[in-house]
Amino acid sequence: MRWWKDPLVAFLLLGAAIFLLARFFSADGIPFDVVVDESDIKQLNDKWDLQMRRPPTQEELDDLIAQFVKEEIYYRESQRLGLLINDSIVRQRMVQKLTFLTEDVATARPLDKKALRAYFDANINDYRVAERFSFSHRYFSSDRREDAQTDAGNALGTSERGDPFMLQKKYKQRTEGQIGDLFGREFAEAVSNLEPGKSWQGPFESAYGWHIVKLEEKESSFIPEYSTVSGRVAVEAKQAARRVANDSYYEDLLTRYNVSYPALKKE
Repeated sequence: MRWWKDPLVAFLLLGAAIFLLARFFSADGIPFDVVVDESDIKQLNDKWDLQMRRPPTQEELDDLIAQFVKEEIYYRESQRLGLLINDSIVRQRMVQKLTFLTEDVATARPLDKKALRAYFDANINDYRVAERFSFSHRYFSSDRREDAQTDAGNALGTSERGDPFMLQKKYKQRTEGQIGDLFGREFAEAVSNLEPGKSWQGPFESAYGWHIVKLEEKESSFIPEYSTVSGRVAVEAKQAARRVANDSYYEDLLTRYNVSYPALKKE
């Protein structure tokens, strides 16, 4: 067995390499300062209290401070040795932290009622309640029948109930989008164009086969009163303020950098 293939030897060599690197990059043995101030201790106290639901004892606090110092030293050494360079996880985390900081500053002061109402008025169509449809259908399976479309058409004006259907036979207050998710977009569009209260109509094709449909009720689209959506407006206005702040901050930062990259070849 060759000695350099021994895992223990490899581990010791790696440790020695890290030690030598640290010595090589150190500033001639001059110690660095790690200052733990009152705000750091308060943060450690608060974090412990939040997790354990009680303040730490003096011994526990000493351990927390020791761990904080260890993490700080390891972090600084990692930076000094270049271990954070090109680390995608660290990169994403730092970008995320700066993004959160920008957003928090932008929304530190809550929007007043006038600003919220102005946001609602400027984005009023986002709060529009879509048309809703209540309908019944009879299903004719292409797998069970030689000509399901013809059979469905012949069932109009009769008591023919069609074939068993895996989903519901009746639907209440569904939007065109919701109907499309269940049956397909063309079927949903056909239902939306029907007049309510009339007899069975069709046949219409869906993702499952053929149907005849009776539209029982169509509820028109409308803009709700502001008071009924004010909570949603407050959330979305705050999110919008964060996006604007982030975009503005980035545009300002971008003016401080000269960005260059090679032109991409078009294939």
